[in-house]
Amino acid sequence: MTVARTASKSDSPPKAPIQDRRRDPDNSPSKFEDRHEPRRSVREWISDLFSDEPENLDELMTLLRDAAKRQLFDEEALNMFLGAMHVGDMHARDIMIPRSSLVVVQEDQEPAELLPIVIDARHSRFPVVGDDVDDIKGILHAKDLLPLVLAQDHSKFSMKDCIRPASVIPESKRLNVLLQEFRSTRNHMAIVVDEYGQVSGAVTIEDVLEQIVGEIEDEYDVDDDSLVKQLEPNSFHVKANMTVEDFNEYFATTISDEEFDTIGGVVLKAFGHLPDRGETVDVGDLHFEVLNADSRRLRLLRVNTPA
Repeated sequence: MTVARTASKSDSPPKAPIQDRRRDPDNSPSKFEDRHEPRRSVREWISDLFSDEPENLDELMTLLRDAAKRQLFDEEALNMFLGAMHVGDMHARDIMIPRSSLVVVQEDQEPAELLPIVIDARHSRFPVVGDDVDDIKGILHAKDLLPLVLAQDHSKFSMKDCIRPASVIPESKRLNVLLQEFRSTRNHMAIVVDEYGQVSGAVTIEDVLEQIVGEIEDEYDVDDDSLVKQLEPNSFHVKANMTVEDFNEYFATTISDEEFDTIGGVVLKAFGHLPDRGETVDVGDLHFEVLNADSRRLRLLRVNTPA
């Protein structure tokens, strides 16, 4: 009798090895693999951007401008980067409110004399002086006078109770150092003195920040009143957006306004390029120095007239 043998697993033909569907036999990428590299992030691009460290400030500025062109950040951000880098090259004398333009109050003034000055000036801080402007007693905050508005009796008022210590700095103080001092001391105004200890002017934290973020305007700013600030008999700060007509009227000059409406445009043409801070050029008898500029325009100029 013939017995049928049941096939066992050992008798079945060997199975072919399962091929990895993700790879071709020659180990080359198959259609199942993503052949496209993932899009690089901004962080990775910036990391590569600074893989070769810039050797100087000019190279760093070039890298930042290139990043702005690639739209990694906008023009306003670029201007703030450039402003922050240039702040260390500027001094208190470059941006201070000159002595002749300071609004001060007297140490012995009564509220009836004091309040009209504060209300008319619309400032938040005032230098308090004694015998003259060089005799600085401290700083008065306008908000400290608010109780006087409601008080019926001003006889108990004493200026000495409201005066806060004044920060006194030299004209040569660098703005980046000054900004750090403003932050650490929480002072927002400093009195600037020359080498002889006489008051040259004052500078506020707003003045410093404007060099980084651009002009900060509030509801009380009046552009026409601050287009020109006289520093010395023959030295002035002039906003670049001042019209040529107004410039000619103020300085008794005859600069043509046929091609450009503002003095900034005239100066820009004289340079032939967008200048950096500190660059100078002569237009007729006038000597111009760029004090503040961003990647698109001039903002503030120093003008020296003939002696």
